[in-house]
Amino acid sequence: MDALDLIDRKIVAELMRDATIPVAQIADKVGLSQTPCWKRIQKLQETGVLTGRVAIADPARLGFGLTVFVGIEAMDHSAAWRQAFAEATSVIPEILEVHRMAGEMDYLLRVAVADMASFDALYKRLTDAVPIKNLTSHFVMERIKFTTAYPVDTRNR
Repeated sequence: MDALDLIDRKIVAELMRDATIPVAQIADKVGLSQTPCWKRIQKLQETGVLTGRVAIADPARLGFGLTVFVGIEAMDHSAAWRQAFAEATSVIPEILEVHRMAGEMDYLLRVAVADMASFDALYKRLTDAVPIKNLTSHFVMERIKFTTAYPVDTRNR
């Protein structure tokens, strides 16, 4: 899809704030009638701009009171190691994000677990599954800001 026009950017911004908002309300906010707005939403989905709609839950209320950012230094950089690492991390549901990085660490993981014992079990499961040169854990004490919404420019250019 080409660059998004102002109306598409406004639609995306509204949906990132609240994906449960009715199409009629989105249409109102972006200056369209309901049918053209719905067609634009469908096109944004078809072209991959909108990749899904989810509910955001409070991790503590679900029993995930400990968030850990884990830095991984790979044992080697072969295709086989990368594949084994991808497979190992994909089957551990507490690993919410895996990013391949540039710089001192090779991978950064965001992990949500109940407590330290649960993290220790995850640590053992991961290090048993794939050889890791170095693993550094950073434990979150307080989440100060959190959003899943990108700062889409909704100004007329």
